[in-house]
Amino acid sequence: MKKEPLVVLKDVWKIYQMGEVKVPALRGITLNINKGDFVAIIGASGSGKSTMMNLVGCLDMPTKGKIFLKSRDISKLKESDLASLRGITIGFIFQLYNLIPTMDAFSNVLLPLELQEIPDRIAVQRAREVLNLVGLGDKMNNLPTQLSGGEQQRVSIARSLVGDPEIILADEITGALDSVTGKEIMQILYKLWKEKGKTILLVTHDLKLALYAHTLVELKDGKILSVKQKGNMKEFKSVRK
Repeated sequence: MKKEPLVVLKDVWKIYQMGEVKVPALRGITLNINKGDFVAIIGASGSGKSTMMNLVGCLDMPTKGKIFLKSRDISKLKESDLASLRGITIGFIFQLYNLIPTMDAFSNVLLPLELQEIPDRIAVQRAREVLNLVGLGDKMNNLPTQLSGGEQQRVSIARSLVGDPEIILADEITGALDSVTGKEIMQILYKLWKEKGKTILLVTHDLKLALYAHTLVELKDGKILSVKQKGNMKEFKSVRK
């Protein structure tokens, strides 16, 4: 049975104007991200990983080419419609957590639902559920300063999940964590993919973390160098033991 693409990139270019010089960050990217896939984007610094993440997340627009989110051409959507589609379809997890320091874990997770004007009873129930899911049911009332880096990242994951998005975008999310905590965070992502059926796009420079994914996309100088799937990669091995 053919998988349904949630995101389609067709000959996508992103060119930045630096004074009088044009700098291409992405050069003719064509890629389908299918429903239920776990995709890792790897490459050296400056290869275009974060630029591609921003485009997939509809945080930026391509200079040339087309991007379709759930079969809708994002360039043809009004900003309000795009924000609404992005809000219900995509959950973001960032390296620096982006938590509000004056709000406890529960309030940080609840915030996206308040912005979407979800009824209070439903919003409170969802926030509790996702905090329990990431193992922070006993620390809902803690401020970010009262949590470890790994716990803050778990709050960030819970916040990305609270709206039940179809796609989770994770940008270098273990970069500020030690290796043990980073592995715990990756195991949460893996379970969300394997058990909850989430579509996950991970940007990382660490091949060991990329090996949690099912599909590996390697970028170099703004171009796709290779696309490999786990079943076809000799170098893939279990990293979840």
